[in-house]
Amino acid sequence: MARTRPATQRGAADEALIRTLYEQHGGALLAYAIRLTGDRAAAEDAVQETLIRAWRNPEALTEARGSVRSWLLTVERNLITDRFRARAARPVEVAEVSEQSATVPVQRDHAEGVVEALVMTEALEQLSPEHRDVLRSIYFQQLSVAEAAEQLGVPAGTVKSRAHYALRALKRSYAGKAGTLKEVAV
Repeated sequence: MARTRPATQRGAADEALIRTLYEQHGGALLAYAIRLTGDRAAAEDAVQETLIRAWRNPEALTEARGSVRSWLLTVERNLITDRFRARAARPVEVAEVSEQSATVPVQRDHAEGVVEALVMTEALEQLSPEHRDVLRSIYFQQLSVAEAAEQLGVPAGTVKSRAHYALRALKRSYAGKAGTLKEVAV
């Protein structure tokens, strides 16, 4: 039966082995991995995985079997190749949504807006010309009450009064049409 070293001695020896390998070959492994991947984070992962493989296979690290550095570089190249092949075999991942693209509002179906515009146009046509002119001046042309009064040739109080009664009539007319449309849709 073979004698084994106590776990504490083995752990210290393993740590010393990996530390020595990293000190001697870490720079070359990292440079090679960066050249192969073009990504420093992926290269660091490859170096770490290479050193783990060396720790698991200490018998491969003898000079009698060849150069330790060439073994490490070969293991690293194979790891990187395997990662590229695995990534190529998977379907393309969906890109993450950035904050900028997430702020794009979702648009409703435009048909509902068209129906609302038709209903509003019909309701506006049912108003008297004076009421319709006041609403066009204030809401569509975005004139102030004073500017609308000057344009229409009536006092500002009359513009306010007509706007109030026009909106009330429009609301009544529009509410009746919208209720009818909702009943039809259901």
